[in-house]
Amino acid sequence: MRTVLCYGDSNTYGQTTASLPDDRYPHDVRWPGVLRRELGEEWMVIEEGLSGRTTVSDDPIEGAEKNGRTYLRPCIMSHKPLDLVILMLGTNDLKIRFNKTPCEIAMGIGALISDIKSMPAGLNGRVPEMLVVAPPPTAMDLKDWSGVFQGAQEKSRALAAEYERIADMHEVHFFDAALVVRSSDDDGFHLDVAAHLALGQAIAEEVAAIGWLPQEQPGA
Repeated sequence: MRTVLCYGDSNTYGQTTASLPDDRYPHDVRWPGVLRRELGEEWMVIEEGLSGRTTVSDDPIEGAEKNGRTYLRPCIMSHKPLDLVILMLGTNDLKIRFNKTPCEIAMGIGALISDIKSMPAGLNGRVPEMLVVAPPPTAMDLKDWSGVFQGAQEKSRALAAEYERIADMHEVHFFDAALVVRSSDDDGFHLDVAAHLALGQAIAEEVAAIGWLPQEQPGA
C-alpha cells in the first residue's frame, strides 16, 4: 500500500464557509476523501488540514500553531514512510497582516519542500515524491473578509506562476487548482462540494501520472 500525506489549510480540512466556522464536509466529500476513493485500496490517504494554516508564519492573531513549517517535520516523521506529500497552502498567507508578495508566499512553499527533502521520510530512506498544488484565486468579492484579505484578489492570481517556478526549481510536481475549481462565492476563499469533487478527481489523475515504479519491500 502506498501512502500520501495531504498537507494543507481549511480547504484540505474541508471547512465549508467562513460564516459557518464549525461546519466541516464529511470524509467522503472533502477532496482528500475523493482522492482516496479515486486512487483505490492500494493507497492510504492521510489528511492533515488545519484552518488558518500558513506556509511558514506564526499568526499573531490566531496563534503560533498556524505555522505550517513548525508542524510539518513532526507530522511527516510520525506518518513515514511516505510515497507522496501533497502541499496546498498559501491562501492564508494572503491576509494583509502578513504583508507578503506572491513571490514570498511561493518562497514559503520552497522552504517546506527543502524541509521535506532533508528528511529520509520515504521508503528505504528515500525522499518522497512531492506535488505542489497552487490554491485557486480568491473571489473578487470577499464578503465580510475583505478587510482581512485586503489586496488578496490580485495577489492570489499571481500565485500559480510563482508556485510553478518554485516547483520547477526544486524538481517536484506541480498542479494549478484553478484549472478545475474556483473559490466559492459564499465567502470568497473556500471550496464548495462540487469543487472538492473536481479537485480530488484532478489530483488523482496527477498522482497516477507520476509514473510509479513497482514497490520495493523494506530492506530490498
